[in-house]
Amino acid sequence: MSVSLSSPSSTFLIKSTKKCSFPAQSISSNLLFKFQSQRSFPQICASTGNTSSSVNTGLNSELDAISGFSEIVPDTVIFDDFERFPPTAATVSSSLLLGICSLPDTIFRNAVDKALGDSDCYIQDDPSLRLSCFYNKALINVGADLAKLVPGRVSTEVDARLAYDTQGIIKKVHELLKLYNKLEVPPERILFKIPSTWQGIEASRLLESEGIQTHMTFVYSICQAAAAAQAGASVIQIFVGRLRDWARNHSGDAEIEAALARGEDPGLSLVTKAYNYIHKYGHKSKLMAAAVRNKQDLFSLLGVDYIIAPLKVMQSLKESTPPPNEKYSFVRKLAPTSALSYNFTDEELAEWNQLKFASAMGPAAEELLGAGLDGYIKQTKRVEELFGKIWPPPNV
Repeated sequence: MSVSLSSPSSTFLIKSTKKCSFPAQSISSNLLFKFQSQRSFPQICASTGNTSSSVNTGLNSELDAISGFSEIVPDTVIFDDFERFPPTAATVSSSLLLGICSLPDTIFRNAVDKALGDSDCYIQDDPSLRLSCFYNKALINVGADLAKLVPGRVSTEVDARLAYDTQGIIKKVHELLKLYNKLEVPPERILFKIPSTWQGIEASRLLESEGIQTHMTFVYSICQAAAAAQAGASVIQIFVGRLRDWARNHSGDAEIEAALARGEDPGLSLVTKAYNYIHKYGHKSKLMAAAVRNKQDLFSLLGVDYIIAPLKVMQSLKESTPPPNEKYSFVRKLAPTSALSYNFTDEELAEWNQLKFASAMGPAAEELLGAGLDGYIKQTKRVEELFGKIWPPPNV
């Protein structure tokens, strides 16, 4: 897939010395790149789906060895980390916008400044609509820049305040897609990142029927994963470490208790179950494992489509060369063939509707989903508040 896209159309540039600014500590763990040039980098290859059960560990590093099983994506890329671990895909989000505004020399600042100088937003008399316009323009301008710099897809965060509004999500995605179209970013290069509420999953079903790719996030239970797969979501993202953290400090979630009773980590167990569900029943969704905490987590997930790995884990993998007598064999843990023999309960095989979905959501999924939404909403509001403080620029 070519990454040479047409340049974004020019918008009115802010010529003010009044720049967006936010404390550096506000940057969270998201894709934040500072590119010095549009150089070509070797890609970390994705699994072909036909990989044998083990690989030649005579390769240069552990990272080379495991990259034949899954696409390994760096969790955070700041400054020269891009050159060490060039990402194959990217996410544009409220957190990323905050990070850009804290860095005066990142090339993405120009994308934000263009948004704040966009004349389409000036005609909005309602301040809240004007700020929303600035936010949308900034999100898409940065997303369009990222689409030129990574070979894969760019996932674009959909406003979490719409998480329980199916039609609101669809309307917002159409608005964002229209902005991408104006910047000549092909729709196949874009994913829209939607929270996995029932309303979000329904929005995914309707959007996918239009050929619009969706990325379902905040998945913490098999009912969310299965419902998203049934909806035809392009990507389903499960947060492994967050489920483990919840299990260490809470009890009373039947799905987690069942995994612990089997001697399994609840996060790894959910990824395994979701992967097997997708492949046993022929769903098109790709599965993404995030919040991976260590190398053992990563080794246990080999074969899943995407693994979001922390930089410290990737650095350790890159620096480790497996000796010929390596005790831990790099074996594919998840495969379509083994999925065929996986057994599901009748409840897990339900045709999901809103009532069944609500009944199946355990306390872990409810709490973690709620916490994720709260975080996204707070970050979005902070971006809008920041834009409100630096608007209008001079000469407007």
